[in-house]
Amino acid sequence: MRELAALPKAHLHVHLESTVRPGTLRELADVHGVVLPDRTPVFDGFRAFADHNSLVRACLRRAEDFERVAREFCEDEFAQGTRYAEVTFTAASHGERLGDPDLPLTSVLKGLSEGGARTGLEWRVLLDHSRRRSVDRAERTLDLALRHEEVVGLGLAGEERHPLKPFAAVFDRAREAGLHLVHHAGEDAGPASIREALDLGHSERIGHGIRILEDPELVAEVRARGVALEVCPSSNVALGLVPSLAAHPLPRLVGAGLAVPLNTDVPSVTGTTLTGEFALARANFGYDHAALAAIAAAGVTASFAPEATKRALHQGIAAWLRPGAAG
Repeated sequence: MRELAALPKAHLHVHLESTVRPGTLRELADVHGVVLPDRTPVFDGFRAFADHNSLVRACLRRAEDFERVAREFCEDEFAQGTRYAEVTFTAASHGERLGDPDLPLTSVLKGLSEGGARTGLEWRVLLDHSRRRSVDRAERTLDLALRHEEVVGLGLAGEERHPLKPFAAVFDRAREAGLHLVHHAGEDAGPASIREALDLGHSERIGHGIRILEDPELVAEVRARGVALEVCPSSNVALGLVPSLAAHPLPRLVGAGLAVPLNTDVPSVTGTTLTGEFALARANFGYDHAALAAIAAAGVTASFAPEATKRALHQGIAAWLRPGAAG
């Protein structure tokens, strides 16, 4: 079998706060007096995960904390074959918590710059905003995005029972300013949340989107428009949204002709790297090298990377797939 870590990948759906190395998290928790559980809990839904995530956030307080996790993110991503990453960060929330609206994002950008230079990982940043939080904070998120060229887009995350509509004007302004828009939808809510993300939120990709198959007309539209679904199988299972990997709809999504790049979402929770997600897809769904290469290529095509980067990644994927290739 060809080495999956050698397959060039674009990683489009991964939250920086959920990539912190266990050892790093323990060190930061000790420094800041945060009591962590002995092991990652088993979640029975999104709310339990959000409560756990709040403990992780409490360990990120100083500029050097954010810089460190961003540098280590670059190192860990490059080691698993990621060559381009769009990492999601909840900048305004951290800034509000710490009383300094600029420190978290500027520190993360510094860490990513250092880590990218050291490893060769190319990266961009997406800012997210919880559906449960205020429109005012969403406005602050947009303001942060517009002040940093490394930030290429923003979108809503969190519990999808909270509607997108209150934020529609924010996303209108974001689109007018040239930012990309990507919203979580169709994960713990049904196809209507995907429709709202597309129509009111101008979403260019859909974070998760695994429930789209409940609406065949929407499937046809999304397929025709080439809107990719950022599918994160291990995360869906860990958060209790899919009963098992074997039951995950990934094969049916691919079979419906949809673009479904693989992603990790919350790798520190699942314990699975992006290379691990590809290995699980191979083991659980019988995907051969060509199918895995096609999934990797879908991620490159759906990315907001410069065209030169996309061409290089597609060439690298083709080289990996070529008979007799090393790896």
